[in-house]
This record gives sequence, C-alpha cells and structure tokens, in this order.
Amino acid sequence: MKIRSFIGTKQFYKMALAIAIPIMVQNGITQLVSMLDNLMVGRLGTEQMSGVAIANQMIFVYNLAIFGGLSGAGIFAAQFAGKGDNDGIRSVFRFKIYIAAAVLALGLFVIGTFNEPIINLFLHEGGSTGDLELTLRYGQEYTYMIMWGLAPFAVSQMYATTLRETGETVRPMIASIAAVVTNLILNYILIFGKLGAPAMGVKGAALATVISRFVELALIASWAHRHTEKAPFFEGVYRTLKLPPALALKIAKQGLPLLVNEVMWSAGMALLTQCISTRGLAAVAATNICYTVTNLFNVVFLAMGATIGIVVGNLLGAGKYEEAVDTDRKLIALSVASCTVLGLLLAAVSGLIPQLYNTTDEVKSLATQLLIVGAFVMVLDAFSNACYFTLRSGGKTNITLLFDSGYVWGVMIPVTAILAYMTDLPILPLYIISYLTVIPKCIAGFVLVKSGKWIKTIVPDEV
Repeated sequence: MKIRSFIGTKQFYKMALAIAIPIMVQNGITQLVSMLDNLMVGRLGTEQMSGVAIANQMIFVYNLAIFGGLSGAGIFAAQFAGKGDNDGIRSVFRFKIYIAAAVLALGLFVIGTFNEPIINLFLHEGGSTGDLELTLRYGQEYTYMIMWGLAPFAVSQMYATTLRETGETVRPMIASIAAVVTNLILNYILIFGKLGAPAMGVKGAALATVISRFVELALIASWAHRHTEKAPFFEGVYRTLKLPPALALKIAKQGLPLLVNEVMWSAGMALLTQCISTRGLAAVAATNICYTVTNLFNVVFLAMGATIGIVVGNLLGAGKYEEAVDTDRKLIALSVASCTVLGLLLAAVSGLIPQLYNTTDEVKSLATQLLIVGAFVMVLDAFSNACYFTLRSGGKTNITLLFDSGYVWGVMIPVTAILAYMTDLPILPLYIISYLTVIPKCIAGFVLVKSGKWIKTIVPDEV
C-alpha cells in the first residue's frame, strides 16, 4: 500500500480537525485542570495526594461505566445522524436515560458501601514514604463528598455524547471549559481557604468538583433545549420515555458489550494500579503523578478515536463503505503521527513536572522514570485505541469487548499480578513489562481492522 493512501487532502484534515479539536480542547482543559487540581492537593502532602488518587480509582470506574453505557447507544445515534433521522436520535437519547439511571444507582451503592475495603487494597508497606492510616482517612473524606457529583455527571454526559455524535462538538466543549475553570478557581479557594473561605483540604477539592459538575450540566442542557433548530432531536424528547421495542432490544444487544467492556477495562486498570501499589505508598504517589500527566497528553489520541467513531459511523450509516475505509485509514495514520510527536515532547519534560509536587525525592525520581515509559507507550496506545473505535463504529461490540477489556484481563493483569505478587521485581521493570503487553494487542487490532468485517450499517431503515 502506497504512503499516499495514508495522507488526506487539505479538506479532509479540515473536516477531521473540525470534530477532533473541540474534543481535544475540552478533554485537554479537563485534564490540565485535573493536573493542576492534583498539584494543589499534592501541595498538602503525600498522604493527601495518595488518598485522593486512590479514591479517584473508584470514580474512574464509574465514569467509564457511564461512558460505556452511553457509547453503545451512541453508535446508533451517529448512524441515525448520518441518515438525518431525528426520531431515531430522540429514541436513542431516551434509551440513554435508562442506562445512566441504572449505572448511577449501582455506582452510589458500591462506592458508598465498599469504599473503605477498596481503598485498603491499595495501601501497602514499602519504602520510607507515607502514613497508610492517614491516607485511608483522606481517601474516605474525598469519596463521601465527591459522590454528590455522580448524578450531574451522568446527565451531562447524556447530552454531551448525543451532541457530539450528531456533529455538534463545540457546545459540549464550551460547557466543559466553564466547568473546569469553575473547578480550578474553587479548588484554590476551598483547598487552601482563600477569600475568607475555610481551608477544607481534600474535602474542598471534592466540593469544587461537585459544583463544577452542576455548572456543566446547567450550561449544556439549557443550550440543547433553547436551540432546537440546531438540535431538533431534543424537541419533545421528554414527552414520553417509551421506546420502540425492536430498537431498544437492538441497542441493548449492541450496547451491553460496550458497558461491560468499559467497566471491566476501568476495573482492570484500577487492579493494575493496585498490583503496582504492592511496592509501597511511593509507588502509589508516583503512578498518580504519571497518570495525571500522561492523561493530559493522551487527549490527542482519545479525541482522534472519538472522531473515528463519529466520522466513520456517519459514513457507514449513509452506506458509503469505500469512503469509510479510506477515511478510517487516514485518521488512524493521523492519530499515530500526532502521538509520535507528543511522546517525544513528554519524554523531554518528564524530569520537570514531578518537581512541582510537595513530596519526597523517592517519589519524584520514580515519577520521572514512569513518565518516560508512558511517553514511549503512547504511540502504541494511539494505534490500539484507533482500532478499537474503528471496530466499534460498525457495531462489532462483542469483538471490541474481547479486544479491549478481554485483553486487559486475559494478558495484562495476569502478567502484572504474577510479577507483583510472586517476584521481588522493582517497580520500574514491573511497570515497563506490564505496559509493553500492549504490543500483541496492536498486532491483533491491525488484523481485525484489515479484515473489514466491521464495515456495515446497523441502524434500521425506520424507527
């Protein structure tokens, strides 16, 4: 295959970036504020930073469960948008209401009931850093406050995902920017007790996040219902919650693997972090710094994955199969090329960012080493993520379940757990081996995308 087949026209990149950049900006600002948030909590001390980091593992699983549950329905919304079927999109949104409510109820029960034993799973003696009992206390303080933000997050994602799937990426971006700016300002005020407010520490960080969730929801929902000329599918969307049975069954059948996938994948990532935590609290603090920083850089390939899902999904819905294949190939190439540059940039600054934290030299040195590993793994993650969204755009959700979370639980976790619990391997080689297991996944992704079995329309002609 010639190199030119991977390179698009000026118009192609203009189209792709028109969708990708707002998502990058939205996620980028979110992750930047998350990093600044992390830095502020990190200024309080290692125990506070570690407690919040562990608590956020639970929130991470919940957030991705919402994302996964809505994503299954989102495949249909993107293809209905390609057909110009507003009634279909409206039905998909109503399906999202039921999914979000179910995930919210389960999330509140699990996090509210089992937060202490879950946090304790990450607390291990090792090294000279940190107080485990104090870390547990801070983690619980943060958890009980942050739970108030779970509901507004779920509802705002219902609106944001539907708008993105139909090509409106700017409004979710604006709402998210407003929310993260609110979060950043309130973090400074509530964590450290500025402008006459009490110094709330980790509770202040959680309260700031909760308030920002409500701000985001208010902005995005009000815009959606005030601009039905641009988003006609929101007009009358709450007049009934009834769904066409055949469509509901089809969405459930296609969407359940995605919900299971996101829950299993995020739980798997949390378990990998737990395996690494066996090397002591310094490992927990260092991986927290590493994940926070790499998440900021990862917004590019995550946005490109979302773009693949939207653009390729629209083309498949319109029956433009050859164009879908050509577009997908070029978008994958763009994602990989972008992340090659970003990986080099991350490696270049890896020694600077850990110095901003009020933690031990042991944690700072370890965080720098882990960031360098993350920089080189980024290109592999970009390719596997693009393959995942390609397969998902054509409704191959059972395959994506095996490809994504199946691989985490079938390969990454066994390898990491064996090394963590049955050897004395230091954290750095343990971390490297664990994350290089993505290489066989990339090979599998290439084979699956190349097969073309994902190229099909899944939405019905009529709803």
